[in-house]
Amino acid sequence: MSLSAINAWMGFLDQRETERLRTNMAALGLTPHRLARGGRPAVFVDIVSSGGTYERLYEELRRWISDERETWDVIRRKLRFLGLTCRKRTSPNTFRWQQHAEWAEEIPASAIGNVSLEAGVYSYFADRQTKLTRSFARWSWADPSVAAPDHGQRTRQALAEAVAVAEAGRTNRDRLVRAIAAEPAFAEPWLRSAVNQLR
Repeated sequence: MSLSAINAWMGFLDQRETERLRTNMAALGLTPHRLARGGRPAVFVDIVSSGGTYERLYEELRRWISDERETWDVIRRKLRFLGLTCRKRTSPNTFRWQQHAEWAEEIPASAIGNVSLEAGVYSYFADRQTKLTRSFARWSWADPSVAAPDHGQRTRQALAEAVAVAEAGRTNRDRLVRAIAAEPAFAEPWLRSAVNQLR
């Protein structure tokens, strides 16, 4: 799930904004009730710089779960946060957003992952790529016009690009699985288990 719908936050939400956010998340099937009882984890994917959007989303989810009196211990194991980050030199001093996020200590370490992108690719996806939807900042959550899709030429081209990127990802994943399966080490249970997670 892209978090472009939850960007541009400044501070806490007022009651009306909180209700609107919960309505929008419920429409996506992301209620505390469903998170507690669903089988699959909820995976949030976003371009990450400092992790502030994830922090605010986490705080709002945590508050909602508490308000609904759902079981936090069950839900926290079903949340995943995947950050698309700008590739930097590997070093113990390299900034990693999740290491500076106190909230990240409340969920399993395996619930947070990162995919680092080359700087130009990161900048393209974060700043220059045509988006499929308009910015959905908090002041527009109640605006019914934001629910109408844009059918303009730029949006159609962006959709075609998104489909091509997803297909390229699937193709490369399948190639990787075939290459690993051809290796002698594939007989090892740990490697077969890892490959099964890619399928």
